[in-house]
Amino acid sequence: MASLPTAEICDTNATHISSGDLRILDPVFQMYGQSRTFSGPIVTVKVFEDNVLVRELLETKGEGRVLVVDGGGSMRCALVGGNLVQLAQNMGWSGIVVNGCVRDVDEINLCQVGVRALASYPLRSNKKGTGEKHVTVYVGGTFIRHGEWLYADNDGIIVSKFELSI
Repeated sequence: MASLPTAEICDTNATHISSGDLRILDPVFQMYGQSRTFSGPIVTVKVFEDNVLVRELLETKGEGRVLVVDGGGSMRCALVGGNLVQLAQNMGWSGIVVNGCVRDVDEINLCQVGVRALASYPLRSNKKGTGEKHVTVYVGGTFIRHGEWLYADNDGIIVSKFELSI
């Protein structure tokens, strides 16, 4: 799925930005993975230092979707690593945005999936299975709802209440 340039989205949708139909995430995310540009419908998960639900979602068919992981901004462990990004690629996910850390950066950077995260950190997460899927999350300074659309490129990340077209 081709992604629209985020700068062009902003230039042509000022009304939607002011109404809140389009939201620009704070510029706090680092870029990982081969896909610098990605987009798709959003799947949300809210966890804290536990990535069991992240794996469960990435084991499902991605069909070009983007997983948004609200890890509470924790910098004490990684929620996504090279194995999960490889799984995401194999299952057809377009991208992953992590409000938290990743690890295995060299492995992630070989994958054809766009990944954004706050930072990298070598310690893996817990495996308790706690958290919530398909809920509204607060990431990058804005609320993000399951089923909305995400557009990411070198200029930033935009979330839209609806699919955009040129």
